[in-house]
Amino acid sequence: MSEPIPRRPDGRPLWYGRRQGHKLRPSRRALIDELLPKLRLDAGAAGRVDPAAAFAEPMASYRLEIGFGGGEHLAGQAARHPDVGFIGCEPFVNGVAALLAEIEAENLSNIRVFDDDVRLILGRFSEAAFDRVYILFADPWPKTRHQRRRILQTGTLDQLAGIVRPGGSLIFATDHLEYATFALERLCRHPAWRWTAEGAGDWRHPPQDWVETRYEAKAKQRGLKPVYLTFERRT
Repeated sequence: MSEPIPRRPDGRPLWYGRRQGHKLRPSRRALIDELLPKLRLDAGAAGRVDPAAAFAEPMASYRLEIGFGGGEHLAGQAARHPDVGFIGCEPFVNGVAALLAEIEAENLSNIRVFDDDVRLILGRFSEAAFDRVYILFADPWPKTRHQRRRILQTGTLDQLAGIVRPGGSLIFATDHLEYATFALERLCRHPAWRWTAEGAGDWRHPPQDWVETRYEAKAKQRGLKPVYLTFERRT
């Protein structure tokens, strides 16, 4: 059974985290006001959301990053794979501004941004639209009573199974070992997903084309050892 998503009286998902931190510098504020409208994913009011429609030219494939934080990994992947279209979802304004600064500095044209709660559109993406989804260093919500706030719930995995093509992958990384166990339990018992690890090195080390995030770097500085879990969408 899928865990219910907590909702406000108006039906929108209940958001628990902060939406903005420190006041943005004028240059970052300008990016939010001027660049973001050009890159914002048009989710519309209803109906399916097709990632391909967000780009002027067809891409070889499409990838989704849920909760891109400061955007280091997303921007780095986009720079390495200019033929891939990336959709990044992040409601934290400061993180969105940081990504926009990377996009402007690197002149990246293959990123589109949904600057709100991904749960608003996750189930609306076109079927098998993505070949890869990243969920990296999401808030672990460590207290037992808060675990339903975690992004990796059975209902989320059901929706992801619908939008990731057969043979595609879900990559989950965390520095919180209990959250890694939580994720493994749900993913390994889900019929749509297969853990690809064949040895300890497969989850102790990141994928070959990895781009380190600021949260990952901070975790390593504290002596923590991140876990990298890759799951394949079963055919």
